[in-house]
Amino acid sequence: MKYPHKLCIICILICFSCSNTSEEDLIDATPIPTTVTYIDNVKSIIDNNCISCHSNPPINGAPISLVTFDNVKSAVENNGLIDRISSNDQGFLMPFGGPRLPQTLIDLVVQWEADGLLEE
Repeated sequence: MKYPHKLCIICILICFSCSNTSEEDLIDATPIPTTVTYIDNVKSIIDNNCISCHSNPPINGAPISLVTFDNVKSAVENNGLIDRISSNDQGFLMPFGGPRLPQTLIDLVVQWEADGLLEE
């Protein structure tokens, strides 16, 4: 082998490039904000995960629009939005046919309700 020192350097780089300093580095520890609002926290969740069907007008069999603050607030209060996104039942779960939202996003919507469904 002509360049054994280069092989050693490459092996060392590979070993150290895939390391972490603690288990905490592997956990998404993003804290929930003190007060969750629609504009700052919930709107992006809805826009990124729900609007493709819950547009105005709704498509693909979606029964309601989730385009505005009032739409989403009403869906939480009257249409069981939190139950739908929190469900483990694939026939009931939203987004329909997709994977369940990450728990951190569900927790934000739950906290938004607990904080009083504030717009801003």
